[in-house]
Amino acid sequence: MHKSFYQFLMTKRNPGSSDPIAEFANNAFYDQSFPKQLDEFDSISKYLEENAGYLPSMVVFDDVWKQYQEDM
Repeated sequence: MHKSFYQFLMTKRNPGSSDPIAEFANNAFYDQSFPKQLDEFDSISKYLEENAGYLPSMVVFDDVWKQYQEDM
């Protein structure tokens, strides 16, 4: 079954962790506007650049995106 990026990202949640990917996932979980159904890099990247003050660096997104692609 195909997962959206958000569904994949939620598998990375770990509320007790200081790992940047886990923190990204934890914060995205609380982001009511996160595009949960999207699976296109450009659309998600644009959203994060414009709206995700909780993401310290787009490198974190790039790393998770690479994992997402490998998982698919």
